[in-house]
Amino acid sequence: MSEEDDTFNPFECPAVKAPVNDDWAARREAVEAARAVIGKLVTTTSDAAALRSVAAELLRQAEILGQAPSLHGRLAFENGLHGTSRRLGYELNPMDGKSNPLAPPFNTWFEDGVAHGRAYLDWRYEGPPNTVHGGFVCAIFDQFLGIAQSLTGQPGPTGTLTTRMHRPTPLCTELQLVGRVKEVKGRKNILTGEIWANGIMTASAEGLFVHVSRERFRQLMDGAA
Repeated sequence: MSEEDDTFNPFECPAVKAPVNDDWAARREAVEAARAVIGKLVTTTSDAAALRSVAAELLRQAEILGQAPSLHGRLAFENGLHGTSRRLGYELNPMDGKSNPLAPPFNTWFEDGVAHGRAYLDWRYEGPPNTVHGGFVCAIFDQFLGIAQSLTGQPGPTGTLTTRMHRPTPLCTELQLVGRVKEVKGRKNILTGEIWANGIMTASAEGLFVHVSRERFRQLMDGAA
């Protein structure tokens, strides 16, 4: 692990961390453009001719990207010296990665031993009318509490996640998240979290995470391959 990997802390304040270099800055710009296109594809009433024109242009852009070598997975990026593990997670995670077009705007930070978060989910994430799909509510909790467990000093993968929907979580609304460490039992971290919208709690969750050493995790991954 490099010195940079030890010191990079994306959770010290609410502000989004700057990209490490111009390549990653450009990737973020491309991702923002891709999100805009995806958002329009969900909401547009364009006719077939316009949509086929867009499809052809998107395929052309995909061909341009395909001219450079591809790396599959964060380990491949790390081994290729494209960044440290923490920075790559910050950029490429599918739930809050700043350089992943699947991820909504979603940021997490710590204050006084409590995790806080902000997320904004638009029409791409609609489940029941005008509300966030329940699967994405659960995924947000999984990511948020997975980060929050760093407060224990022994983070690990998810064991169980129990989510309760108190009321519909609205789309196109800034969501506030709060997470706390409830208990630590040996290697097990138990955390609780809440999602709030317009001052009302819409969902809550309890997650159990199990600390696994990096060596053991790699062994488990090798066995799953």
